Amino acid sequence: MDNTKKTIDCCGDGCHPCHTESVQDLNHRIDLLLRTGQILVDSSADTSRILRNMNRAAAFFGFSKEYLHIYVDYYMLTICFGDDHHSYVRMRRCYKHGIDMAAIQDISKLTWRAISRNYSIEDYEAALQCVGTRKRTYSDWAVAICAGFACGGFCIQFGCDWAAFFYASIAAILGNRLRMWLNGCGSNTYFDIAVAAFVSTILAWLSAYISIPGNPLSEFISTSPLAFMQSVTPWHPLMACSLFIVPGVPLINFVSDMLDNHIETGLVRATNTLLMIIAMSFGIAMAIKVFGINNFVTDLSMTPHHTFLEYAIAAAVSAIGFATIFNTPLRLMPWVACGGVIAVCFRNFVNLGPSTNNIGLDYGPIVGTLCGSALISIINIKMCHVIHTPHQCITIPAVIPMVPGVFMYRALYGLINMSGVVGELTVATTNAIKGSLILIMIAIGVDIPNVFARKWIQYSRKKRLERKIEERREKGEFVDLDHIVNVDSEML
Repeated sequence: MDNTKKTIDCCGDGCHPCHTESVQDLNHRIDLLLRTGQILVDSSADTSRILRNMNRAAAFFGFSKEYLHIYVDYYMLTICFGDDHHSYVRMRRCYKHGIDMAAIQDISKLTWRAISRNYSIEDYEAALQCVGTRKRTYSDWAVAICAGFACGGFCIQFGCDWAAFFYASIAAILGNRLRMWLNGCGSNTYFDIAVAAFVSTILAWLSAYISIPGNPLSEFISTSPLAFMQSVTPWHPLMACSLFIVPGVPLINFVSDMLDNHIETGLVRATNTLLMIIAMSFGIAMAIKVFGINNFVTDLSMTPHHTFLEYAIAAAVSAIGFATIFNTPLRLMPWVACGGVIAVCFRNFVNLGPSTNNIGLDYGPIVGTLCGSALISIINIKMCHVIHTPHQCITIPAVIPMVPGVFMYRALYGLINMSGVVGELTVATTNAIKGSLILIMIAIGVDIPNVFARKWIQYSRKKRLERKIEERREKGEFVDLDHIVNVDSEML
């Protein structure tokens, strides 16, 4: 096949000046389109967002939907451009699967900016290269520390005091940093999760001896100026010290993909989420089993009795901590904190009530979680346009503080520790069902308002895109590639 440039009538009517294009240029544009999609897949964007951004980029490159076919898989992107007679197929492997909200935001802005500002292909490629090679905003230690305090915020939501908040945070910081180091060594991801959860739980268990009466360390501290270090809830850090591993983004993306009929990709995300939860729960359950911390899985209460101001502070800390893990841009942090406060406080108001000696509607954690996540999702439908960022980037960090990790731990530990006593399986199954339902409520609450709103605004976005493309065409800056699949094979 001859890749030399050919002069071809782009309009097909012989009346307009012709653009000079080549198969080499076509392949280059397809490659840029694949690289755009790869960054989104590797950054954990949901499948619908990947397709929307790729189609917008394709419109900028001059492809039309009639001849362009895009397939998004969890591990592979495929693009086919052609008709019944000629086709150009290229594939690209996706293997990183991290979480990078900054990259998702930047790609979304780039695809619109390229059309609005009449970028050249070279301009687009340079901007895409910048997004793909840019270092993460936060250092490893900054992420570990912020994630640690996020786990401390979880601990407050579970009913601990502020001394236990710091013990949970310290255990989480060290465990998370260990996981990062293991990931850097190239070891298995699920093994790293289990080890980090195991170590964090041991550290949280050791910190309890500062406060438990009857041991020399506790007696010494209680009679010293360091008495403020003792906690009246010494075991609560075990509930929260490993929640930095919680797979909130894969879970929400799984539900989003399933609702948008991307079944195969959604099932892969669901499997990945399940494996992460099992690895995390197994590490914690093994630590509890080895050291015999039975009250963690039997009678340790999770009902909080704090003021709503304390809930709000803890929620803001947790939301910002997870936003750091997700590499959310720094400028979005204030609203992420506000979103966490709105979601958690509304969840607690619906969840808690007279039965737990709290103020609220007393509808329980499942309904409360659905209401809290749906409320902030609805608010962010408007806010994402006000602060110019994708809905996903500000909603997911805000709802993560509502995850019910302790139910999953108790379910797995109940299965591991079965001894034949009547009711053990029932308790384990009950915990598993409660935890699973709350996780699903988070994902549904986040995604359903966005799914409906997306349908409402899809028409206006389509018209906006068509208007921008028409403006480029009138200025002579739009290159229509449809002609390439229509020319005779001898010309190619």
